[in-house]
Amino acid sequence: MNKELEKIRQAIINHPSNKEYTLKGIEPLYTISPKSKIIIIGQAPGIKAQNSKMTWNDLSGDKLRNWLGVTRDEFYNPDNFAQIPMDFYFPGKGKSGDLPPRKDFAPLWHPQLLSHIENIELIILIGIYSQKFYLKNAKSNLTQNVLAFREFLPKFIPLPHPSPRNIGWYINNPWFEDEVIPILKQKVREILKKGE
Repeated sequence: MNKELEKIRQAIINHPSNKEYTLKGIEPLYTISPKSKIIIIGQAPGIKAQNSKMTWNDLSGDKLRNWLGVTRDEFYNPDNFAQIPMDFYFPGKGKSGDLPPRKDFAPLWHPQLLSHIENIELIILIGIYSQKFYLKNAKSNLTQNVLAFREFLPKFIPLPHPSPRNIGWYINNPWFEDEVIPILKQKVREILKKGE
């Protein structure tokens, strides 16, 4: 990590809003390189990811890598993928899953981090929180965003969360696997091949 990115990391760790995490020895969970080609913006780390100190280190991550058509080595190479969730800390458990990311987190830190990436070729927006934040012409809900994915290319591609809890969504929306995933895999492969 270069000096400017390290300064931002220390500022995140030292920020008062993250004090309770820092006091527990929990560090912000994200990965970035000035050479990152593809940015993955999800919700926030799950408890397994936070405990292992690796983004997407769970069943959801396995499914996401399958959607992208990449290996774990490719996925965790920050020159390929920056992993920048909407919050860098596990927000806690709610009644029906994890709590949402803090609303004021991404507006403060994302612009600072993204400004240090030299050439972003694609931003993958996973879940409604990142889509509402990044898509100027976002639709009324996640399904509509994903259905309209071609409208947001070439810069963005919206995806549902790859959680096993979303099995009902995948069953009700078979077009996703048929239409979106092949284009996503092709685009990712084309971008990664440029750097070989």
